[in-house]
Amino acid sequence: MARVQLAALARPAARPISPRRKVSQMRTTPATSELNARIDAARDEEDALRLLRAAVAIPSVTGREEDFARYVAEELTGVCDEVAVDAFTAQRANVWARWGGSNDDAGKGLLFAGHLDTVRVTGWEEHWAGTSRQSPFGAAIVDGAVWGRGVGDLKAGITAVIAALQVLRRAGLAPAAPVTILFVADEESGEPDTGTSAGIRRALDPAGPEYRPLSADLAVYVEPTKMQVFTSHMGFFITDITLLGKSAYFGTPERGVDALRAADEVLRALWAYNDELGTRAEDDLVGSPSLLVTGISSGGYFAVPGECAINLIRKLTPAEDLDAARAELDAVIRAAVSDERVQVSTAYPAGRDHPVGGTALVTDPGLEAVTRLRNVVGDILPGRDLIAGAPYWSEGPFLADHCGIPTVYCAPGDISNCHTFDEHVEIQEFLAAVTVYARFIATHCGVRELR
Repeated sequence: MARVQLAALARPAARPISPRRKVSQMRTTPATSELNARIDAARDEEDALRLLRAAVAIPSVTGREEDFARYVAEELTGVCDEVAVDAFTAQRANVWARWGGSNDDAGKGLLFAGHLDTVRVTGWEEHWAGTSRQSPFGAAIVDGAVWGRGVGDLKAGITAVIAALQVLRRAGLAPAAPVTILFVADEESGEPDTGTSAGIRRALDPAGPEYRPLSADLAVYVEPTKMQVFTSHMGFFITDITLLGKSAYFGTPERGVDALRAADEVLRALWAYNDELGTRAEDDLVGSPSLLVTGISSGGYFAVPGECAINLIRKLTPAEDLDAARAELDAVIRAAVSDERVQVSTAYPAGRDHPVGGTALVTDPGLEAVTRLRNVVGDILPGRDLIAGAPYWSEGPFLADHCGIPTVYCAPGDISNCHTFDEHVEIQEFLAAVTVYARFIATHCGVRELR
């Protein structure tokens, strides 16, 4: 990744951050209360909110992340020691940054990671027509929350990290152990030829032209958790089933092979299989395995349906193996079709950290770094210092399994309103997240005086 050369983006003027100063080699060890007071005094809630609203104002639907990547890099420039943008295809880019530490700090410090892309905005304007929320990029403030596409998933998390680093610099502090930033393109699904984690794959590819090795005591992926700490999430795969029969005119149906009739058999088998999955061992944080049929398409114009497509998603617990689950599902599908003339094929289009799909995440909730994060969350947001499992899949396994970095999710926002027309983040929760991140960095990495 070449060092960033950024043109100014159109956005509200930022409040100035203290000029870059050299880091003292002597580490400070103030009492926790003194350190927290110093960090709190350097907070700028107005500027943090500006960061978030300006981020929402930049469209970054999957496949078009570069403008937002450059905004993030511009805000990190002047704070971090190194900042880089890797624009790897047209309109697509990753952001990498590092602050503090030295070359001797391998395996120490923190990694903050997340995705730059959002889901599409189709229908948003029509849904909110005539209201202050009409624009998906307007970042309207309504009832104490910021509204807009991607505000929760996950621009609030990204900008809270940036704001936290800026708070530390305003306080005259730098992390003693390194803080690394990796924000990537292509996590979301739904756009053509995207949604394969191309961004994080590129960032972690040792043979890639812009590769930088990652190491840390803990990675915090900033998917929305309402600031709880998620140490586990489900695995998943998507299956596209194609049933191919033979079309025929409705007046002579005996000449055809009815793919829709075969689909009825498959659907009944899939629903029975889902019922059986619900009787299997339940994971304490992730819950039970399951299967959901998400779509079916078939039919012709006054003709025997010659082809039918069924789409489904399979949720896996951490105890399940993706390859074994795929083989089991294939067997269920093929056994259900009684007409040997129907051709059955299956495809698994959503390979992530595994060729079939995404593996589950499991991080030990008793790790010292995880406990430290929970303690900071509890100090700022009493009652939120809970361990839970994420009801989604995201890219933590790339960091945990492929980089060996224990990974959790912790960020403002509620996943239940993301990907919907109700996507919003409570302002007070976002501002609390800024404080949590700043204090956690200082507590976990230690701090040094800037001079």
